Amino acid sequence: MKAIWNGTVIAESDQTVVVEGNHYFPPDSLTTDYFESSETNTVCPWKGTASYYDVVVEGEKNSDAAWYYPSAKPDAKNIEGYVAFWKGVEITE
Repeated sequence: MKAIWNGTVIAESDQTVVVEGNHYFPPDSLTTDYFESSETNTVCPWKGTASYYDVVVEGEKNSDAAWYYPSAKPDAKNIEGYVAFWKGVEITE
């Protein structure tokens, strides 16, 4: 699977985990140059507190376009640290 934004592959893996229709990419599958930490956090009742990344490609920022659970709750331990995308990031094979 590939995560693409602004015409650039920002993550690629054949070992994503699908949860609630979202592909979660292993942390080592990200091209880290395109990710900047965000101050945003949200809470999911069963997964835990999510942290976010801004995706930045060729000077264009997509704020909070990626999220992950640094300390997932027990039912979501299989995606702890894995990264999912939204806000126009295309997920394709």
